[in-house]
Amino acid sequence: MFKTFFNAFKVKEIRRGLLFTFFILVVTRLGSLIPLPGLDVAAVQEYLENTLGESNSFLASFTGGSFTQMSIFALNVTPYITSSIIIQLLTIAIPALEEMQRDGDDGRKKITAITRYVTIFLSVIEGLGLAIGFERGNYYTIKPALAFPVTIIALTTGSAFVMWLGEKISEFGVGNGISIILLINIVSRMPSDFQNLFEKFIKGNDIVDQVIAGAIILAVIVVTVVLTILLQDGVRKIPVQYAQKVQGRRMVGGNASHIPLNVNTSNVIPVIFASSIMSVPAVVINLFGLKTSGTWAKILRGMNSNYWFNKAYPMASIGLVVYILLVFFFAYFYTSVTFNPMEVANNMKKGGGFIPGIRPGKPTQEYLNRILNYIVFIGACGLCIIALIPIFFNGWFGADVSFGGTSLIIIVGVVIETIKQIESKMVVRNYNGFLLD
Repeated sequence: MFKTFFNAFKVKEIRRGLLFTFFILVVTRLGSLIPLPGLDVAAVQEYLENTLGESNSFLASFTGGSFTQMSIFALNVTPYITSSIIIQLLTIAIPALEEMQRDGDDGRKKITAITRYVTIFLSVIEGLGLAIGFERGNYYTIKPALAFPVTIIALTTGSAFVMWLGEKISEFGVGNGISIILLINIVSRMPSDFQNLFEKFIKGNDIVDQVIAGAIILAVIVVTVVLTILLQDGVRKIPVQYAQKVQGRRMVGGNASHIPLNVNTSNVIPVIFASSIMSVPAVVINLFGLKTSGTWAKILRGMNSNYWFNKAYPMASIGLVVYILLVFFFAYFYTSVTFNPMEVANNMKKGGGFIPGIRPGKPTQEYLNRILNYIVFIGACGLCIIALIPIFFNGWFGADVSFGGTSLIIIVGVVIETIKQIESKMVVRNYNGFLLD
């Protein structure tokens, strides 16, 4: 990886792209330090922690702490990511959007424009919801009549600006802009997380306890990273053979290929969706000032991941089970939306392809369905394990960190994607230079 970046800096065009990307990331981090006017930030942080639980850790990680600090970039890339997921799902359900996607560059430009509009709409809705919550909690230090429009406008403008910065990275820099910004947001939180772990488990203890605690922390991180890499790189290759046929006076076909099915077919989408849904009950109750007591209060507390694996709150196991079921549901749902075995089987049949030992048509479709269901189950199990590792150590040992397995999945994916893009640019440049010579 480091060798790739070192060689890339020798190429003027790629060096400019890397420096431009670095400049945009600096602007993004500076904007995350500018607070929203008229807010009691300390009270807001406590409110968000109690209300959102694990979703607050997600937002703190995905926004680089700007959401926790409630800066003008508090929403950061989250509305754009949500908008992109919504449009991707609707593309499968709405024929007009599906036709746009197939319409080449013009269609993709229209879908990108729709994604932008949905991003602005979501930013306004999220800004309004936060403004209402802040007003109900008396977190404003200025009059609500002034605070409401200031909060909504500032958050929406900040989200739109970050989206624009991400697009400029994609256009003039290196890698996917939104993914790069998300990566730097996650990485920016890691030093403070490691500092919290050091102060809680190492600082002030005797040397033996320090070594044991440090070794355990390092082992957990290494195991999580290894599991993440295995989950991301895991692929089931289904062999495909194409029959020979005569075209003119030549025999064509007869070559072998394969269908790559990723073990983690849905990436981090199930975890994000599950965490968002788990935060809804607490958000609604805090937003509308509803009162809970008794059994309902315990069940509601169980939806907050801060109480999972906590021996003092056995009722929280209900929330943990619901979370796992949601991860599995969204893993199967998102995979069924993005991968159609019937379409793949039909395309193979039209092209004269077949899976060895499986008849073309419906038997191929049923075979792909069986393999896909098995792969999705393994991928969902891996997602649950990786996502629950930091939650377990948070509930059992009080190891409070904003990054976890989900963040590592994003980091691994973005780094690999960026390196591949840099390498492809270098290969293209060398190839062009060879032709010119």
